[in-house]
Amino acid sequence: MFARRIAFILLALVAAAPAAAQDKIRAIASFSILADLVKNVGGDRVDVAPLIGPNGNAHVYESSPADSRRVADAKVVVVNGLGFEGWLGRLVKASGTKAAIVVASAGVSPRSSASETRLGDDKADPHAWQSVANAKRYVSNIRDALIKADPAGEGAYKANAVAYQARLDALDREVRDVVAGIPADRRRVVTSHNAFGYFQDAYGVVFSAPQGMSSEAEASARDVARIIGQIRNERISAVFLENVTDARLLKLIAAETGARIGGTLYSDALTDANGPAPSYVDLIRHNVRELAAALAK
Repeated sequence: MFARRIAFILLALVAAAPAAAQDKIRAIASFSILADLVKNVGGDRVDVAPLIGPNGNAHVYESSPADSRRVADAKVVVVNGLGFEGWLGRLVKASGTKAAIVVASAGVSPRSSASETRLGDDKADPHAWQSVANAKRYVSNIRDALIKADPAGEGAYKANAVAYQARLDALDREVRDVVAGIPADRRRVVTSHNAFGYFQDAYGVVFSAPQGMSSEAEASARDVARIIGQIRNERISAVFLENVTDARLLKLIAAETGARIGGTLYSDALTDANGPAPSYVDLIRHNVRELAAALAK
């Protein structure tokens, strides 16, 4: 009798414990920001890893045989969409994966940044996560995909998504409060590439860039001259670097115009755990505080 009671208690403890590593849903995210969103929704039931890790540049990504194997072994592959992962089709085909391909940006209203990027660059802007409201849409799509892949975890995924979206609501209010403290006539900055259009639309800080939406494309002399003229004419006071782009061009523009380097913004990738933006929430919070510190003076 005692032995049966002990066995029952042990079985109950095993059932209540987090899923073992081999029992977790294997998920691959195309880049580090998406992986963080999946982690927050998936919790202990999902083992997620990014193809492109911290400080990595998705615009210049080249897949490896190891990446193909990781995609092949995944049950869920989460991608941004909106043309961000131009290499995705080749990788999926090469891997032969049977994984569900989840487009996190589904349902987001895409913007075009043709007027703010290189002349003739009239493509959908893929950087939708720069608006916290859009990130909430990503979370909903990720939640639904994980439930479909793992119906037994539906309750956990729904609870995790509700809790995380509440954090995102608080983050959105924080961003708006910080931007409200920046004088309206100073809410203009220059960054390396045009990755902040959704932030601009959501929060009212105007961004310009010598490069287009992809940091892979080199800025032309005409683009650089246009930015220099814009900085002078509009008296833009700060130029911001990015963690995924070469800083030399922006430093030259700053030196030419007298604009100061306002700091580093994080656009397409998180930092590692020791950096200032190891999570999506940290990334947005860091960026808006850097903007306020440079522009509110």
